[in-house]
Amino acid sequence: HLKKREWGAWMMTALGILAKLKRLRGTPFDVFGYGGERRRERRLIADFEATVDELLGGLTTDNHGLAVEIARLPLAIRGFGHVKEGTLADAEARQRDLLESFRDPATHQTAAE
Repeated sequence: HLKKREWGAWMMTALGILAKLKRLRGTPFDVFGYGGERRRERRLIADFEATVDELLGGLTTDNHGLAVEIARLPLAIRGFGHVKEGTLADAEARQRDLLESFRDPATHQTAAE
């Protein structure tokens, strides 16, 4: 776990400079984009898009509620650092269960009964 630190007034100047570099986000000059957390976030976006494609491909009136529940799972991923890791692990476990039910409607019906 991270520990809080106290910084001097010079930090406001440094943050102001970083704010001006905001336009570099997503470019090869985005030095923070190479970190593990940012790479994981980009992977999550791609995974979400693939999941939505799968949901749309198999969507019926019977599984609509389940599809909406699956599509809303990324909203549960909150926080930064270790907090985000925990919410991400919970969301991924829930998604595995829900996708299994979506892919096999017989499982979904027995779970709903």
